[in-house]
Amino acid sequence: MKNGKRIAALLGVVALLIIFCLPMFFALKGDFSQEVFMASLHTVLFVAVMGYVIWMVFRLVNKKKNEEDKRMIKNIVFDVGLVLVEFNWQSYLDGFHFDKEKRDKIAKATFQSEVWDERDKGLLEEREYREKFKALAPEYAEDIEDVIRNSTRCVTKMDYAETWTKYLKEQGYNLYILSNYSRYMLDGTKQNEMPFLKYMDGVIFSCDVNQMKPDIEIYQTLLSKFNLKAEETLFIDDRAENCQGAEKAGIHTIQFKDLKQAAKEMEETYGIK
Repeated sequence: MKNGKRIAALLGVVALLIIFCLPMFFALKGDFSQEVFMASLHTVLFVAVMGYVIWMVFRLVNKKKNEEDKRMIKNIVFDVGLVLVEFNWQSYLDGFHFDKEKRDKIAKATFQSEVWDERDKGLLEEREYREKFKALAPEYAEDIEDVIRNSTRCVTKMDYAETWTKYLKEQGYNLYILSNYSRYMLDGTKQNEMPFLKYMDGVIFSCDVNQMKPDIEIYQTLLSKFNLKAEETLFIDDRAENCQGAEKAGIHTIQFKDLKQAAKEMEETYGIK
């Protein structure tokens, strides 16, 4: 979009230069009478003035549109993991002091497995997911059981999370949670690691609705359950695919990298200070 505007502006400048130069060119050739030359010069000046007027009107209209866009966000939806809480499974796994080969196999059977993501959907009982984890590396079944049993230790609250959400709530925004989260992890971390939940107007965890990001259904569930308008809603998530899923549902998004970056984008794009 920005490149298109630059090209259009450049073409406009070139066109104006050509129009300005034509009267002088023909005057020097002797093809114009003085009356024709003056008429041509007046035309050039008129075109220049009209071009400037059109440009100013465009800027004014575009400014109003941008201001309207910035004012339209009423709802802010947060992912939890790596946005409002830390999820550092690598350090947690290092704490078991497994040798490298064993550590890598256990990581692939647990945190890096498809079963870990599948578990967030909550379609099976926890014990059934445990068996699936162990089946991926049966030689380490006992260790995998220990790793999963204590895996809630991976989750710790971000030091800014409560302050940030409280501030946005005080600014008048409606706040929501939309997060992929397993029942076991949620039950083990909700009370101590999620103090920001008290500022939320609504919460959806994947394990409660048996849906997951980035599937469009979970975003539609969010909008319908809390009666939200997509165009008034901003979603903040650390994963690009989850942002893309929200955009398919018509929701505005910011891909979270850190608090400073997210806050800057919120202010510059949506006027959220």
